[in-house]
Amino acid sequence: MRKSHISLIVIFLFLVTILSGCFQPDIDTIPEASGMTPAPGEDQITLPTALPTRPEYSPGELVDYTCQTGDNLPALAARFNTTEMEIRKANPVLPKDVTTLPPGLPLKIPIYYRALWGTSYQIIPDGLYVNGPAQKDFDAVAFVDNMPGWFKNYRVWVAKRWYQGGEVINYLAENNSISPRLLLALIEYQTGALTQAAMTVSEESPMGLNDPFRNGLVEEMLYIVNLLNNGYYGWRTGSLISFERKDGRLEFPDPWQNAATVALQQYYASILNQEGYQLAVSGEGLAKTYAQLFGNPWAVASDHIPGSLQQPDFSLPFSSGYSWAFTGGPHTAWGTGQPLAALDFAPPSVVGGCAPTDEWSTAVADGIIARTGDALVILDLDGDMDERTGWAIFYLHLANSSIPSVGTELKKGDPIGIPSCEGGHATGTHVHIARKYNGEWIPAEGVLAFNLEGWIAFNGSAEYQGELRRFSRVVVANQSSEISSQIQAGQ
Repeated sequence: MRKSHISLIVIFLFLVTILSGCFQPDIDTIPEASGMTPAPGEDQITLPTALPTRPEYSPGELVDYTCQTGDNLPALAARFNTTEMEIRKANPVLPKDVTTLPPGLPLKIPIYYRALWGTSYQIIPDGLYVNGPAQKDFDAVAFVDNMPGWFKNYRVWVAKRWYQGGEVINYLAENNSISPRLLLALIEYQTGALTQAAMTVSEESPMGLNDPFRNGLVEEMLYIVNLLNNGYYGWRTGSLISFERKDGRLEFPDPWQNAATVALQQYYASILNQEGYQLAVSGEGLAKTYAQLFGNPWAVASDHIPGSLQQPDFSLPFSSGYSWAFTGGPHTAWGTGQPLAALDFAPPSVVGGCAPTDEWSTAVADGIIARTGDALVILDLDGDMDERTGWAIFYLHLANSSIPSVGTELKKGDPIGIPSCEGGHATGTHVHIARKYNGEWIPAEGVLAFNLEGWIAFNGSAEYQGELRRFSRVVVANQSSEISSQIQAGQ
């Protein structure tokens, strides 16, 4: 992981912290960059020093764990191959209604060993993975323009307009809520786009996906950021406990790992051979490139999800006294797959087609319009006009002609736009809503389940097939306008 003369120090630090899972790279020792960080390839790899492996724990043995930002009990149970009940029994101090766990909280966790555990090395904190508070001071356009590489002159047509250099990064970061710094480090590590004057990688497949259906940097990055979010939120919720490497080998991420590292591990495992993968997820891989560009990520305070986080009081996203159909249970907020953070609603008169409507979707809470785009609105609840901080509500498929201007202040229940089929893919007129907190998508089901006037969201057997429950009533998502799928606001 480091040069040979410091490998003993690394092993010592790991042994000191192995029970707490808090080992972080000493990135301050990385030398300054000299030109492009070489992309991993089969003929230029010097493998890092391997970290010590975890012991083969006895079934149910209690191990020490220090909570990381965004942790929750169901996910920890999945990672350590145990149950929430067993964790609670070992930690009676935990409140019955605990949601997110406070970063730094020490726990005893009963562990049931799995073979094929991956590395314990952590690449980047979760707070620097999302497009959250830590990115407020970063100007991607200015940063790219000040670098000598070819990327500042890279120009591409996407989403109905031309984007150049850092604008491409902002487009990817905003919609997917991934850190622009991380995106730049990914591109630099694999292409040298920021430090090399001429493009030396394939123009058709600069990131090395070699997929004929994804031509060019932006198409590849759209796929990559979606894959990263699937890994990040899969680990966050406990639905991802293993992934397959390119060579077919199965790997279980180290139970002490953080979501950002697992996301990057799953990505690199899918495109690199074993040696390239081991290098990319070590301290001599992406972590080194990130540090050369932006400094030590572990020196930045980045616990962006506090303990015991609570959702504010939300109304249904349509006017009081009106009944709309619940047409989509938990499904992706943006892209495909994870996070299952969004719900869909539609006026019953237009369910099943793209017919126009004169009914309005409404603000679920007081807020201000922080950003608009093609059929989308970001309602910022803390009033600072920045969707990267605090609670923000994402609306999609609103008719562009009906969207309020940026800076408009709304009260709960005020009109925010007319449902439509505009923006992205839609088979019928509806509104799609999702939540973010400090830049992190909040899954619709789970410890912070979507709560709209007491209607609680639950996943179904597949995306879109979930439920809303309030007291004894259960409403199943249905794309038709059946009475059983309709909910009245303000009851």
